[in-house]
Amino acid sequence: MLVTLKALSDASRLRIVGLLAARPYAVEELAENLGLAPGTVVHHLKRLSAAGLVESRPRRPYVEYSLKLDRLHAVGRMLDEMERGSEEEAVLPGPSGEPLPAFEAKVLRSFFEGGRLTSIPAQEKKRLVVLVYLRDRAFDEDRTYPEKEVNQRLGVFHPDVASLRRYMVDYGLMSRQSGQYRRARGSGAGAVAEAARAEA
Repeated sequence: MLVTLKALSDASRLRIVGLLAARPYAVEELAENLGLAPGTVVHHLKRLSAAGLVESRPRRPYVEYSLKLDRLHAVGRMLDEMERGSEEEAVLPGPSGEPLPAFEAKVLRSFFEGGRLTSIPAQEKKRLVVLVYLRDRAFDEDRTYPEKEVNQRLGVFHPDVASLRRYMVDYGLMSRQSGQYRRARGSGAGAVAEAARAEA
């Protein structure tokens, strides 16, 4: 991977990749298009070939070079996975300044303004992040809440308390029995992870 990234770090080699993405070229054609000496083009092609990005084949009286698109696509996928992984592992502050994983912090900053929830996310993974955040701030463990108090506590964050209340029960973040609500034990991270796996 490092060899590939180094091969793509040069402006001239990137221009060669851009040309080869359209069609195969001979060294002389590349040199003419790029305004470079043929020897310089050969040097760059060797670096790209060593990285597995370019392949050659005889085309009398020249040698023709073409781009290995499957390899280029694989590099793009690896970079995308690395970016997603670093985003999930990074720690950023949430709406109240507390440290949170980057994805959760990003979701909360997107859906909260002035301490209030601007809208209930449509995407399940994001909705779960918001629900866990609200539950942890609105309800204590080891006590029950009548529905009226649940509505009052959720209403501080968003007017659609019925939807928030129903979602919390449906996702197992709160339990309900005879009109009494109780916060489920645990952080709720398992529910978020399960939703993420379901969407993957």
